[in-house]
Amino acid sequence: MKIFRNIAAIILVILGITILSLCTIYNINIKAVDKNDDSKIEIVIPQGTSKKEVGNILEKNGLIRSSTFFSIYIKLFDTKDFKASTYYLSKNMDLKEIINVLENGNSYNPNQIAITFKEGINIRKLATLIQDNTNNSYDDVIDTLNDKEYLDELIEKYWFITDSIKNDKLYYSLEGYLFPDTYYFSNKSVTVKEIIEKMLDKMEKVLEEYKDEIENSSLSIHEILTLASIIEKEGKTQDFAMISSVFYNRLKLKMALGSCATAYYGMGMDFDEVGIATSEMMSNINDYNTYILTSLPIGPISLPGLNAIVAAIKPDESDNLYFLSDNEGVTYFFKTLQEQTAKKNELIQSGKWQR
Repeated sequence: MKIFRNIAAIILVILGITILSLCTIYNINIKAVDKNDDSKIEIVIPQGTSKKEVGNILEKNGLIRSSTFFSIYIKLFDTKDFKASTYYLSKNMDLKEIINVLENGNSYNPNQIAITFKEGINIRKLATLIQDNTNNSYDDVIDTLNDKEYLDELIEKYWFITDSIKNDKLYYSLEGYLFPDTYYFSNKSVTVKEIIEKMLDKMEKVLEEYKDEIENSSLSIHEILTLASIIEKEGKTQDFAMISSVFYNRLKLKMALGSCATAYYGMGMDFDEVGIATSEMMSNINDYNTYILTSLPIGPISLPGLNAIVAAIKPDESDNLYFLSDNEGVTYFFKTLQEQTAKKNELIQSGKWQR
């Protein structure tokens, strides 16, 4: 009898482990692949596509974790047939949401447009992209940004927008506040305000995750976005947090940030990522030029992406006060000007510093 009890106990343990494993697999695969990624992915389901093939399409596009689990799931829950169409799905949709969309179909809109606003562009480029892709003009965008009543509405609507955007010395009121991404609109008749508010909605979602850190920061939200916009233009993604550290250290010591990007922007020019500011740019007196300011500029100089924003909120810790990048995009950090100068001379000798 004792042998049978032991065998029964072993079977129960194995059964328990199996059930636990299956529950874990289920819970993992039922969840969204990336709850923070709401970018749209175009999925085409041709007429006559089997459910198994649909699973393969979804897995290939990173919308589900496993086509095998998908096939088992739809059999267990006896889902309806999927409707052939073109869909725009996101990685922040869980499995049930995706299946619900495929079961109900959609009203595919052949007039839908997509506009990609890349990280680091400025309002001038954004206005040009809107002009090129919609029925709005460049001036329509600028006029909307200059509408004080509209800006008041945005301040009322969004927690992260303050009266800072109404400073008359700013070149563009919402520079740095519109989150760069790919956005979809029903047709070319979309209004400038619809575009702006869709981008602000995304920025709100991004910032919401870091709201506690923002509220406890030594910088205001306007200053955080300003710093992020400079970081976005000054280095590679992997260096953002350390670049942020350098800027924070300089701010504490009331040192000029010395960003070429701000010098370009202050002169109304577009920053050349492989160039440096001329003496004329560095000496020009304006509210953006961090060669003459010992503080942050009056406002952002570009549209920063997620990585730059996070770096501005959570910089690395260091004693570095200087950095430079070579022609291959490698960034070097230094505690002293002497160290930076020595490295620069070394790079010049090796042909890796050509400006």
